[in-house]
Amino acid sequence: MSDVASKDRITSSNLRAVRGLHQRVRSLEEQVERVQPLAVRGRVLQTEGLVLHVGGLPAPVGAQVECQRSGGPPLRGEVVGFRDQATVVFPFGRLDGVCRGDKVRLIAAAPRLRVGPDLLGCVVDARGKVLDRSHQPYCPDRVLLRRSPQPATSRPRIDQVLPTGIRALDGMLTCGRGQRLGIFAGSGVGKSVLLGMMARYTAADVIVIGLIGERGREVNEFLERDLGERGRERSVVVVATSDEPAVVRVQAAFAATAIAEYYCEQGSDVLLLMDSVTRFAMAQREIGLAGGEPPATRGYPPSVFALLPQLLERSGNFSRGSITGLYSVLVEGDDPNEPISDTVRGILDGHVLLSRELASAGHYPAIDILGSISRCMTELVSQDHLANVRLIRQLMATYDRHHDLITIGAYRQGSDPQLDLAVAMKPAIDAVLQQGIEEASSWEETVARIDALARDARSRMPSPSSSGAGSSDTADKEEAQR
Repeated sequence: MSDVASKDRITSSNLRAVRGLHQRVRSLEEQVERVQPLAVRGRVLQTEGLVLHVGGLPAPVGAQVECQRSGGPPLRGEVVGFRDQATVVFPFGRLDGVCRGDKVRLIAAAPRLRVGPDLLGCVVDARGKVLDRSHQPYCPDRVLLRRSPQPATSRPRIDQVLPTGIRALDGMLTCGRGQRLGIFAGSGVGKSVLLGMMARYTAADVIVIGLIGERGREVNEFLERDLGERGRERSVVVVATSDEPAVVRVQAAFAATAIAEYYCEQGSDVLLLMDSVTRFAMAQREIGLAGGEPPATRGYPPSVFALLPQLLERSGNFSRGSITGLYSVLVEGDDPNEPISDTVRGILDGHVLLSRELASAGHYPAIDILGSISRCMTELVSQDHLANVRLIRQLMATYDRHHDLITIGAYRQGSDPQLDLAVAMKPAIDAVLQQGIEEASSWEETVARIDALARDARSRMPSPSSSGAGSSDTADKEEAQR
């Protein structure tokens, strides 16, 4: 028996080795197919706004090139289109020192990123260069920055809960492994703090964070205050600040996604946090307009709305590992129906709306439960929990409808039993939904508190008989008065 078991182990080990070798060969074949000659060169014809027009450079869209500036160090850029007989290049830096006739050469037809297990704990830029260490970690693998999402038919259903450690999300808007949620918020309502809490408390193997178009001051604040050592040790942070060129900001979003895909393919459950999709869209708008695209909805060219699903659809649940995507959307003018918000909401599997009114009242996290939804929740939790959540949402909706009457003092207790219950339960509901920054709540604790809240509400409900008797007495008094 021992010989048979030993042979079985050897056979399974050989099969794994063969599969690994087959995948490696297939990867090498794909790389060979994309190889283009590096002797492709051209010369600068002119500059127009933020872009270079290069003649004699037959490089494909998305390729990276390098300009040998006469008045400075080499300047890299990305091919974003063609105009007449010229190739349009969006540079990764300022155009200072560029002269007519400067040589431009092809660097990479299909840009790749160096990745490896040692990236965990690092802060990198859009090209994978480490920013917070003096040495580059060992990264033996390469991944494409841009590739097609996996086919829809190869994706398993989302059927496992992903606890985030935040009661309002786990209890009322339950998220699953591989789900994509949007966090919609205006400026200054606690979006970065909420993302930091998710990074610290979410039950994920690896966390990849993309800070796209952030203020330079806020990067260290997020790393030290919001993320902390607990979250940082299992995270990779990709940074592209607002002062960097638009093409770098777009590339940073794809780099964060590519890194998440790398860890997912190793069998890890990955949490991808991106802040924010709006700044990614603004960067692409800048590139599109500079490349000659006509503006469409609110100044956004068509390429923006074509690029959003290419980025967002790369997250999901897969046969080996998962990428749970949490994408923040900066709502312009607190209008949730502006073009980017409306488009992203239609692509994702749910949305979490942060309320400025709740934030100004000191209610944190400022999640507007009634304005938010998780489309996968019904597949993840029990029927009892769903019933409890529906009851709590009904009470919150009842209170919200009569909020103005309660505020001006026009509400009289006893006139509406459902409203009386909503008013009585509001402090308890708020206590469950509010949470401190350093406070983590387990999944079991969250479910227990939601259940206790619903049982308390049901125990206070008037019985049908008493409700009927009360309405009969009221009718008799009105008849006597008449």
